[in-house]
Amino acid sequence: MPAPIALFAYKRAAELQRTIKALQANYLAAQSDLYVFVDGPRRPVDEAKVAEVRALARQITGFRSVTLHLNDANAGCASAIIMGVSTVLVAHDRVIVVEDDIVTTPNFLDFINQGLDQYRDHPRIFSIGGYTFPFARPAGYTDDAYVYGRTCAWGWGIWADRWANTDWAISDFDQFMADPAQRRAFNKYGSDRVRMLRRAVQGEIEAWDIRLCYAQFKRRQLTLYPTVSKVNNIGFESGEGVNTNVYNRYQTIQDEGSQRQFQLAADPAEHPLYTRQFQQQFSLPVRVINRLRTVVGIRS
Repeated sequence: MPAPIALFAYKRAAELQRTIKALQANYLAAQSDLYVFVDGPRRPVDEAKVAEVRALARQITGFRSVTLHLNDANAGCASAIIMGVSTVLVAHDRVIVVEDDIVTTPNFLDFINQGLDQYRDHPRIFSIGGYTFPFARPAGYTDDAYVYGRTCAWGWGIWADRWANTDWAISDFDQFMADPAQRRAFNKYGSDRVRMLRRAVQGEIEAWDIRLCYAQFKRRQLTLYPTVSKVNNIGFESGEGVNTNVYNRYQTIQDEGSQRQFQLAADPAEHPLYTRQFQQQFSLPVRVINRLRTVVGIRS
């Protein structure tokens, strides 16, 4: 039985329609249970858009089952995802998570499910990601995936035991910030991470993923990524996303979608070339350049 899918939406009907269409085209869609979570409107001006999304959600077919969760009140992006994923994991031991701006390839569910099956009891694997930057493949590299110590937030899967151990309140934040060695270690997988965690804890940004990254860091675990992306984020196109009204440095090359069985290492370890390329994407110079592009109005 494939892992259930948790699909999160808010007020972007056009993007959601593309997300649903792509999920329906997945080889494993008809065998998968779909849980759809639509958050309530934050402001009166959003009510019509949320109503349009709800109407679209009620029409979804093509899955083994469809269960709707329609919030009357607005929980906010981070809380809605935390509560929704937790709800699904009460009844299941794993889940695949997709937001309403993620367009998947037909083999996305195959890749995530294979990873969830293969690494269920692996002590070093925290989650399975569906997105990747268009990185250069190392010479002689034959696997269809690599690992890196940063959570993937765009089309991903996780097991209940990894999720359940997450301290969403970051109760040891003060101790962490007082330890320079720990801060350096956390920023190994991206120079943005300490700052992002601080902003999330202080309520400056709505972010669940950096808190999940922190849980992964404390467990010293890795995320499995595909060598060719199984998703594309279309949230940068409308400017309506919570965290995507910035320069889109995440443009990638999607898998053509025909491969259904993947070569995954029995005991994956970080490859230095993939690690260097990933670290470069989140290095300070690259972040500054992309911030300047955002400031001057460049979005893609």
